[in-house]
Amino acid sequence: MSDTPVLTPAAQATRKRGLPVGGARRKGDTRTGRGFGFVLPYLPFLVAFGILPMIYAITLAFTTRKGKFIGLKNFTQAGNDFRFGPSFEHVFVYTAVWLAALIVFVVGLALVLHGRAGRASSTFRFLYYIPGALAGAASVLVWLFMLDPGVSPGTFLLHILGSHLFVESIAPGHLPFIFAMIAFWTGAGGWIVVLHGALNTIPHELEEAARIDGAGPVTIALRLKLPMIGKWIAYMVILSFATGTQLFVEPQLVNEASLGMVPDTWSSNQLAYQLAFRYGKFNEAAAVSVDLLLIGLIAAVIIVTRTGLFRRED
Repeated sequence: MSDTPVLTPAAQATRKRGLPVGGARRKGDTRTGRGFGFVLPYLPFLVAFGILPMIYAITLAFTTRKGKFIGLKNFTQAGNDFRFGPSFEHVFVYTAVWLAALIVFVVGLALVLHGRAGRASSTFRFLYYIPGALAGAASVLVWLFMLDPGVSPGTFLLHILGSHLFVESIAPGHLPFIFAMIAFWTGAGGWIVVLHGALNTIPHELEEAARIDGAGPVTIALRLKLPMIGKWIAYMVILSFATGTQLFVEPQLVNEASLGMVPDTWSSNQLAYQLAFRYGKFNEAAAVSVDLLLIGLIAAVIIVTRTGLFRRED
């Protein structure tokens, strides 16, 4: 007796057209339709507050106030500003410190929480997420309070670190690390939750097989779980890098709280803001914003191509 399944005429016609048999197509179409349903409400906002402003900024960057095309002149003038180099250097140092902290501590904490799944894990996830409930400005104000030796509950730690005055706490050399600490404190909890969710998609049978083969918790975390959430880590790095290059709120508030001791052009975004609204150089400000856009796009392309973020696994 043959093992070949008997197909109905409708199924035979479906196979001749090169389509999957058994309703697989209908199932995939349903998933695709649901995906579009989630995306469609966001598209108008993306166009209005993302794509159109980007096109307008690119137009300004290559033209004069009267709309005349001048090539790269605005980029050259902005690059010749003595504040241009230091502002980008500050942002790159801050972003490097922040991304390193995210990759090491967020991934590590997510692996630890997943390895100790249970009620305690849920409690810690909630505690980690609490700082993310604070808006960026509110978190900066909290940390300004924490960094002032005169009122901070951690005064003894500040003294150990050599800070006896608020001015010493926000010394220029400390700022990239302070802003990275604020950003980590605010955003790490959300990414821990995201990565923990990614870890939950790993089939439990794989972990059981690894344990049967004699693998311990550390080996399972590093050899099994970590490679399987690589795309999620790449996703975190792309979004965090893009956010880091847009640094504005933190140095702006510290500038106002310190009565100008921190320059109002400390970050590249601040420089663009000052060029536009203090000096009226909107075209040069647009050139700075396009520089940031290009840096973010190049970094995203490198990460996507190296990690295979959008590669489909059949």
